[in-house]
Amino acid sequence: MGVIRTDLWLEEDFYNYEKICARLAKSFSDNSPNKIYKYLSQFGMYKPNRQSYENFTELKKRNYWEKTEEIFRKYKKKWKGSDIPIYIFPMASINSLFSRSKKAKSGVAFNDKIFLFLSPFENDLELEALFIHEYHHTCRLNHQNKKIEDSTLIDSIILEGLAEHAVKEYCGKEYVAHWSENYSKKEILYFWERFLKQQITTKRLSKLHDDILYGRGTYPKMLGYSAGFVIVSMYKEEKDLTLQQSFRLDSESFITGLLKEKTAE
Repeated sequence: MGVIRTDLWLEEDFYNYEKICARLAKSFSDNSPNKIYKYLSQFGMYKPNRQSYENFTELKKRNYWEKTEEIFRKYKKKWKGSDIPIYIFPMASINSLFSRSKKAKSGVAFNDKIFLFLSPFENDLELEALFIHEYHHTCRLNHQNKKIEDSTLIDSIILEGLAEHAVKEYCGKEYVAHWSENYSKKEILYFWERFLKQQITTKRLSKLHDDILYGRGTYPKMLGYSAGFVIVSMYKEEKDLTLQQSFRLDSESFITGLLKEKTAE
């Protein structure tokens, strides 16, 4: 599949998001264009206005569709990864929860597709880092083969941690998301006892899952993401971790090092 030429869709219907999302209807079980747009907006999809149109124009000028296709081919071959469609759209705002190093970009991955939401940036490795993170999700989701209703908080925590470690391995530490350094190992161990340990089986579709993962309400900001990065770091201090293992190992395997650390205190 590879990169879908959403730039052509945008040239025709930029200001009509219903027409844009109608083209995506077959990819979603709920195929209402309005509901699809509302869902994707949570992850950074553009709002039709002058600024986002200027961003779209710059993305075209810098050949982001072609560059993403090259990156996809590279990692599909290197990782023996899934052949999926990739959809690119301008990003709504530079203030995204998921932006890295103040670069405006975000994404959302499924087992059968990826969406990337972008604003122009100078270094193409920022694009590669985002792609690696989202594509690692897709590859792991396919190897884990879990229904979304059966997925749990610990699955999401480890999913995010492993994806960002892949970014670190292939792009370098400077391209790792800022949330990876929100908290020290000591703080994560404290948060594990206070917030996480009793909730790791919380189902993916529950509100509590998202509150903890993103750090909403009384939970520390980006708690689940930050915990995932630290937990995977602790695992890698004890054991070698190959790329294929990062796709195949069950989530519970990664908390053995954390539990060992607590026992040693």
